[in-house]
Order: sequence, then C-alpha cells, then structure tokens
Amino acid sequence: MQENGQGRYQQEVLAGQHRLLADEPVSVGGADAGPAPFDYLMAALGACTSMTLRMYAERKGLPLRGISVGLTHDRIDADGGKRDRIVRTITLDGDLAPEVRARMLEIANRCPVHRALSHPLVIATRLAD
Repeated sequence: MQENGQGRYQQEVLAGQHRLLADEPVSVGGADAGPAPFDYLMAALGACTSMTLRMYAERKGLPLRGISVGLTHDRIDADGGKRDRIVRTITLDGDLAPEVRARMLEIANRCPVHRALSHPLVIATRLAD
C-alpha cells in the first residue's frame, strides 16, 4: 500500500495480484476516487460473511438460493466512552427451517473477519529501515 500521487489521499492498494484504489470522500479533503479505508473494512466483513455462509450451505446441501449482507457503522456510548458499532443484516433467500436459519446466524459469527474484529487485535507497527 502506498500513495499513488494522483490525489491528496489516494492510495494504491495491492492485494495479491489485485490493484485497488482507496481514497477519502470529498467531505474530508479527498477526491472520492475509491472506497475509503473503513469501506474496505466493512466490505471485508460482508464478503467474508456471505462466503462463509455459502460454504456452509454447500457442505450441508441447504436450499439456499442467495445471500445478501447489509452493513452500517455508527458510534455508540458503551463502557463509559464511545465505541464503534457495526450492524450486520443478513438476508437468506431459500426455504430454510427456523432452526437452520438460527444455525446460519451462528456460522456467520464464525467468519474469519468477524472473529478478528470481535476480539482484541494485536497490531505491531514499526518503521522500515
């Protein structure tokens, strides 16, 4: 990840063989040339949730026709201060019994990105030589 020189905040994001663009919205001084970093975080959670549910449905042979995941972010008062909150709304399209739908919710909470975000992270930061 590095600045691309095309805008005040624009970044070239390298993810394996993929090249993406990140930027900030105009309201904070960017050019809105790509998703903001937090948008990528939300997209990662939504995509991981959907993929995890699809894998589970395929393994179990469930009649799941489609999955959509909606995400919103806000800040709430909790534990005596402000905390980030992500509300994830999952829509399952298929003839699924209530107990299967409940199990799918449990499985959604096991997606790797959800696990990483819902537990304390250790982020080690250093300057390159």
